[in-house]
Amino acid sequence: MEDYQKLRVHPAEVEAPPRRTAPLVAPGSSRSEMGSSARRQYHPPLRHAMPAIHSTPPKRGCFCNCICWILSLLVLLVIILAATAVILYLVFKPKLPSYSIDSLMVSDLRLNFDMTLYAKFDVKITANNPNKKIGIYYEEGGRLRVRYTNTELCEGSLPQFYQGHQNKTVLNVSLTGQVQSGSTLMKALQEQQQTGRIPLDLKIHAPVAIKLGMLKLRKVRILGECLLVVDSLSSNNQISIKASNCKFKLKP
Repeated sequence: MEDYQKLRVHPAEVEAPPRRTAPLVAPGSSRSEMGSSARRQYHPPLRHAMPAIHSTPPKRGCFCNCICWILSLLVLLVIILAATAVILYLVFKPKLPSYSIDSLMVSDLRLNFDMTLYAKFDVKITANNPNKKIGIYYEEGGRLRVRYTNTELCEGSLPQFYQGHQNKTVLNVSLTGQVQSGSTLMKALQEQQQTGRIPLDLKIHAPVAIKLGMLKLRKVRILGECLLVVDSLSSNNQISIKASNCKFKLKP
């Protein structure tokens, strides 16, 4: 009973929660060291980082797509050009023109006082266009040259003309030239003439334009070479062509 009365008169003190106190700072420590210690003890709540969302695709993927598109267009262009070439070939059936040396005449072949060799040849050539739907424009700049043992004797210009479909045209070409050290060359020609077989090399260079229907294409070059064997090079005499071998090709 007495204990109960004591409790009523002097109730028991309730312990208060402990107060937060600043961390003890050793004597001589600075305030900045105290602040860094406090920051090390503070742990902020964890937050989940949101993943980055790209509004546009990476540049590398865009570059690869551009390359793929360009390659696809190039392949398509090659296919279209190849198909066009095949169609044109089937429609027009192009054939290479042919040429033949019909005759060769030496108008003049002599030594001058300065020991140069003067030569004048007249050559007759037949040009044959075997194509049924293709015409040929022979443009300016065509040349014909005659050589003997790698020495050019004379040259001349080919005429400009248009050759129609399946047409044969005879060309008369006059060639002139003058060679230095002509005495040596003349002696070699005279010795060769005694055998009755003189080899000559005729070079043909003819710029032409092809006509397909109403369409005139860009210029190409006809390059030709004719290896001839003649019996003589006497002036103003009929010269016999004993052998002839001609080859021609087109070049852009």
